Amino acid sequence: MMAKQTNYAQPWSQFYGPNLGYVIEMYEQYLDDPNSIDPELKQLFEQWGAPVLEEPVSPADDEAAKTHQTFRLPETPTVFSKLVAAVKLADSIRHYGHLAADTNPLVKKEKKLRRLELDEYDLTEEDLKRIPVAFLCPHAPAHVKNGWDAILHLRKIYTDKIAFEFSQVHNLEERNWLIQQIESGAYYPSLANKERVALLRRLTEVEGFEKFIHRTYVGQKRFSIEGLDAMVPLLDELVRQAIEHEIDAVNIGMAHRGRLNVLAHVLGKPYEMIFAEFQHAESKNFIPSEGSVAITYGWTGDVKYHLGAARRLRNKSAHTMRITLANNPSHLEVVNPVVLGYTRAAQEDRTKPGVPVQNTDASFAILIHGDAAFPGQGIVAETLNLSQLRGYTTGGTIHIIANNMIGFTTESYDSRSTTYASDMAKGFEVPIVHVNADDPEACLAAACLAFAYRQRFKKDFVIDLIGYRRFGHNEMDEPMATNPTMYAIINEHPTVRQLYAQKLIEKGIITEREVDEMEQEVAERLKIAYERVPKNEDELDFIMDPPKPVVDRLPEVKTGVAKDVLHRVNEELLQFPDGFNVFNKLERILKRRSGVFAQNGKVDWAHAEILAFATILQDGVPIRLTGQDSQRGTFAQRHLVLHDVKTGEEYVPLHHISGAKASFVVYNSPLTEAAVLGYEYGYNVYAPETLVLWEAQFGDFANMAQVMFDQFISSGRAKWGQKSGLVMLLPHGYEGQGPEHSSGRVERFLQLAAENNWTVANLSTAAQYFHILRRQAALLTREEVRPLIIMTPKSLLRHPLAASDAEAFVDGAFSPVLEQPGLGADAGKVERIVFGTGKLMIDLAEQIGKMEGLDWLHIVRIEELYPFPEEAVKDIIARYPNVKELVWVQEEPKNMGAWLYMEPRLRALAPEGVDVSYIGRRRRASPAEGDPVVHRKEQERIIRCALTKHE
Repeated sequence: MMAKQTNYAQPWSQFYGPNLGYVIEMYEQYLDDPNSIDPELKQLFEQWGAPVLEEPVSPADDEAAKTHQTFRLPETPTVFSKLVAAVKLADSIRHYGHLAADTNPLVKKEKKLRRLELDEYDLTEEDLKRIPVAFLCPHAPAHVKNGWDAILHLRKIYTDKIAFEFSQVHNLEERNWLIQQIESGAYYPSLANKERVALLRRLTEVEGFEKFIHRTYVGQKRFSIEGLDAMVPLLDELVRQAIEHEIDAVNIGMAHRGRLNVLAHVLGKPYEMIFAEFQHAESKNFIPSEGSVAITYGWTGDVKYHLGAARRLRNKSAHTMRITLANNPSHLEVVNPVVLGYTRAAQEDRTKPGVPVQNTDASFAILIHGDAAFPGQGIVAETLNLSQLRGYTTGGTIHIIANNMIGFTTESYDSRSTTYASDMAKGFEVPIVHVNADDPEACLAAACLAFAYRQRFKKDFVIDLIGYRRFGHNEMDEPMATNPTMYAIINEHPTVRQLYAQKLIEKGIITEREVDEMEQEVAERLKIAYERVPKNEDELDFIMDPPKPVVDRLPEVKTGVAKDVLHRVNEELLQFPDGFNVFNKLERILKRRSGVFAQNGKVDWAHAEILAFATILQDGVPIRLTGQDSQRGTFAQRHLVLHDVKTGEEYVPLHHISGAKASFVVYNSPLTEAAVLGYEYGYNVYAPETLVLWEAQFGDFANMAQVMFDQFISSGRAKWGQKSGLVMLLPHGYEGQGPEHSSGRVERFLQLAAENNWTVANLSTAAQYFHILRRQAALLTREEVRPLIIMTPKSLLRHPLAASDAEAFVDGAFSPVLEQPGLGADAGKVERIVFGTGKLMIDLAEQIGKMEGLDWLHIVRIEELYPFPEEAVKDIIARYPNVKELVWVQEEPKNMGAWLYMEPRLRALAPEGVDVSYIGRRRRASPAEGDPVVHRKEQERIIRCALTKHE
């Protein structure tokens, strides 16, 4: 039997034994003659009925019952306790009103009203009328006269078409501001009739565009916006607010749903271009000639609902603003950090030495998420975590969840464990509004509140735009097969344009005839655009060759630096401010670098790097380096940021280089790879003049960012014409540290290498590193620029054979191929040429120093793996007429490393009769051994085999 909830104000629980018997006797008498008993007892019977007690309640049950109460008044309520109850009710409406709000356009969900009812707080309307408004709703509008009016007002605004969640916002100023805006209605725009008509026109354009495509291109994918049509006017409002506030750039990231409509109406992409893409016809001729819309193309292209665009708008005071919709692959949310990278780049002035000067009012980002993807894709949480970090904050992103209440065919109850799609944002104290997409005016209000909050507090804001998806995931799906209940409702549901038109007709703002004329006018415009598009495919490029700057090898650039410049820079890097206390052990290590150019000493890896950075800054190229622990360096090698051991104060020597003409910054990143790498890629794309470097803590950590390599860095230019000069530093080398700290997975980058899409290098000397960085910096703004992947060392960071003579930085240049000094001098005796790359070549050089009689052997280091230095290798082989075998040696297993990439290339260059063979680990599932002793034995075997002549 279900236990009844205890009513703590019920009087019969106070009676036991004889007293209870007396009360029961009096009740029986009351039933015969109500006036025959004491008047007070009569009143109790009238109020509470028969004195029937509940089952005895144990203390544990009693406590459990209390937990189901919303609020408990004292036994004898007072004016003060009634006031407390009323305040509690008002707060509950603020906190829980969203559970009863009208935000679902398809069904009226069961409203969870219990926390909002008066009787839960033992309050009456009369109680509330005696309470002043100021206690319950201090920002109420003028028509609210008393506490009862205040509660009605709060119920209305918190359970209407917009629902609010901000209990998770801990900052009092922010919470009070939100309360003031919401409860005063200050954020809600008051639209004039002409503005309402303009809003209807926009909805007509949005719907008409989708309907035209649906009829004209039957069965073609378009990922229709229908059901979330109000997203376009919502974006319009954000753009309007931005240009009114003279923001310079708005950067938008979104997946497929509604993308074509956003391109057409927010970005201004001509209908003709979109129709041409549906018809597989040439579309570039339709780009507006005045340059207001920019659309870039790669040579292989991409599907139309992945493409981005940029648009320039100008306000009445001639301020120009750029809107960019980022190109995005099918991996839904991965564009998020890329767009934030765009935004940070647009906010920073990098033209002066020191940390770039950031102006968060210069640009902001809008990220449009799917309702299944927002909680489902980990990159979203990674990106949210960046929002308040000094190296990544952009002063607040406006997030819009394009909430269809379904993911492909998966219902919400199977795609998330939370009440709302937006709930994850609560962990980052982000305010959230849920808004019914069938109320376009409410959607504009949500945009106004989001923008105002972002501008004031420089923090993220989420708009959960709750609508539906009129068709299947794409227009070839039949959703009735998998989601019949939902789609039975959708099929009968009027569009938002129809609903809003009817509303305006009923208010006398517009007539039915005017609505029809508006629809016909939009349809006619679409028809005219369609008729302008050629119907054939004759002009399409079926060869898809890259442009000439991409096909050509990188041009020669001078990367050596005058010795006196290097000497001066080197000494400046070792000068610390008076009173600055460097850790004594570190100071001794750094001071060893002094005088290296005066004495023609040796320069190790980290020393070469800071010299490269300093001279690049003198050339006027800004630098941004990020990664986990990159300020110090994973291997305690870098120390670009020094810390006073007494005060913790930071000092960055690179900020104090004479002649520097650009900014420098290095940030320790959060423990995230995908979002950080995507962010740096976006930063570099938007600020192409900047040398942007991302460093993995260990090379294999790039695993967690593989989608960024696959979808953006390796293929972005081919698909979208999106250039990048991003540098990625991936520590790589076998030192017995196990599978996860050995291999940077060079094979993956070589597998993705084609059409000169990037450079993959595995260097063996500090000077090579210096010159390749300076070469990259010099190419950043040229058409030939491409990303650079460097397999950086661990044990070689301080290895004497990897250090370089000072002169190598003055007169040298980067060489794709290095030959082992001391070998190959007698060309007629060389029978074996060993090729390899990276750290193992230093291991071989170390062993060679202990051996004699190696005139039969030559060793060649391939420093630039891709593009493969074919001519240089061919020339080396041609010098040795008696060579019998070409050997590729590597530390990695045979199915990893560079062997599978190198084998066909070496075979193509091998003279007739010359064998091509492999020395290294056998094929393995794991990249490396876990036991350091086993590793050492295997490493010794590889070196021995490479240096042993076959008899």
